[in-house]
Amino acid sequence: MKRIILDTNFLLIPIQFRVDIFSELGRICNFNYNLCIFEQTISELKNIIEKQSGKSKKAAQFALKLIRLKNIGIIKSGQKDTDSLILENLDKNTIVATQDIELKRQLLKKGTSVVILRKKKYLELY
Repeated sequence: MKRIILDTNFLLIPIQFRVDIFSELGRICNFNYNLCIFEQTISELKNIIEKQSGKSKKAAQFALKLIRLKNIGIIKSGQKDTDSLILENLDKNTIVATQDIELKRQLLKKGTSVVILRKKKYLELY
C-alpha cells in the first residue's frame, strides 16, 4: 500500500483550477494508496482563511471540507514546517503531491515519486 502525502498547495487545486484531484489520482494511480496530510497542513489552511481573501480563502475553506469528506489521514507531527516534515518522512512507498517547485526538485533528487498538476488541467505522476 502506497502513501500519498498531499501538500497544502495541492489541496487548493480544486477551486483554483477546477480539477477534481481525487478522480485524477484514481486515473493515474493504478495501485492501492492512502491519502494523508500533516497536521501542519490544517494550520496552514486556517492561516490562509484568516489572512487572505477571495479565491485563496475559498480554496482553503473547500480544502478543509475535502479533508473531512474524503477521510484523509492526518499525520501527527512536531512544530516544523510542512515541507521539512515531508522531506523527513519519506520511504519507498511514499508519493508526494505538490505544486511547490523547490520541494518537487528536492523530492525528485531523493528519488521520491511526485504528483503535479500539468497544464492546469490534469495530474501527472513522476
